[in-house]
Amino acid sequence: MVEVRKKENENAESLLRRFSRHWQASGIGVRSRKNRFFVKDYTKREKRLRALYREKKRKEYEKLAKLGKLEEEHFRKGKIYQRRSL
Repeated sequence: MVEVRKKENENAESLLRRFSRHWQASGIGVRSRKNRFFVKDYTKREKRLRALYREKKRKEYEKLAKLGKLEEEHFRKGKIYQRRSL
């Protein structure tokens, strides 16, 4: 945490300028920007569940494709498009 005390006869602008210099030197801004878009890795269990879900959806897709029950919107270059969450 950065703390700056006002000196005698110091105006608000110079106090703010001094604070921002101390803040930059401490590295708080850089660390906060790094952590802003941090995405936590999936746990082993989550990875396994996601893989099982993908496999299940792929098999469903192939079954429906063989039966001819898929509409035109389900085809995009032969890939399966799914939701990202479990």
